[in-house]
Amino acid sequence: MSFTVDDFDYDLPARLIAQAPLAGRSASRLLVVGKTLADRRFADLPALVRPGDLLVFNDSRVLHARLLGVKDSGGAVEVLLERPLGPHEALAQVRASRPPRVGSTLRLAGAFEVVVLGRAGAFFHLGFPPGDDLLALVERHGRLPLPPYIRRDAAAGDEGRYQTVYARDPGSVAAPTAGLHFDRDVLDALTGCGAKLAWLTLHIGAGTFQPVRVHDLAEHRMHRERYLIPPATVGAIAAARAAGGRVIAVGTTSMRALEAAARGGELAAGEGETDIFILPGFRFRVVDALLTNFHLPRSTLLMLVSAFAGMETIRRAYAHAIASDYRFFSYGDAMFLTRDDEVARNAV
Repeated sequence: MSFTVDDFDYDLPARLIAQAPLAGRSASRLLVVGKTLADRRFADLPALVRPGDLLVFNDSRVLHARLLGVKDSGGAVEVLLERPLGPHEALAQVRASRPPRVGSTLRLAGAFEVVVLGRAGAFFHLGFPPGDDLLALVERHGRLPLPPYIRRDAAAGDEGRYQTVYARDPGSVAAPTAGLHFDRDVLDALTGCGAKLAWLTLHIGAGTFQPVRVHDLAEHRMHRERYLIPPATVGAIAAARAAGGRVIAVGTTSMRALEAAARGGELAAGEGETDIFILPGFRFRVVDALLTNFHLPRSTLLMLVSAFAGMETIRRAYAHAIASDYRFFSYGDAMFLTRDDEVARNAV
């Protein structure tokens, strides 16, 4: 079956786009989506999880990946890191009145210069000073990059709230936002009710904010993202399966990493890159349930959840969320989805 981007569109009132986090992480709402819909609080999540279930979290940490500066011509420039290519090179989005020339230099944050080495599709290949560690420079001189639909600059409070409480490995330019709802009390309650926790890393790139620019989705090509799945996580998934527990992906990034690593049929530990594009008809091999936020219209993440739970189920859930004034996107509310049995049977 073929799909167009119009199949994944909906109207969202601007007032429902959350511009700031709630006072408490777990104070957000939780829409439980299955054959019926149930309005809950996120703090209720432990009551929805069964003993023996395994929750898999993405522990990537958001970089200070937004850098302001000037071109060698004097024009203003804004750089958003996409991903490092090594200790001294990176791909980045570069916004300026005119694109910088290959071979030119950009002075960033009034502190250091980078060289424009070339283009790679929508991104620029930048060379950072060889005497400094790239990530250390970015962390010292950059700014936290909030998503473009949050109409304000990052404030001091975002430094903590736009990171998960378990963030460890720096490398993302956007938060794995389903994890933002977890506080220590919820994590403790999950383990207290017999659930297990496991970890992986997927570094979210700036490509996550790129719109789908084709009508026919068969022509869309996803951006690439790096992931690492430890052997301990593969073992925990096998143990949960053997005990009859469910594998619950915390966020679409965890799901993408797990399903990408299982494309060969069996889940494999290790590092890799993925450009996996999940549309209805996709065969899910690992994940049984998904905790996620609400996603943008016409986005690849809306396509992913539609593939997982069923297109009509997602349309019904989003219509209910809008009518019930749920808060949308990164600082918004959450959904708990279980895999649609019919979707699983008909997957190829």
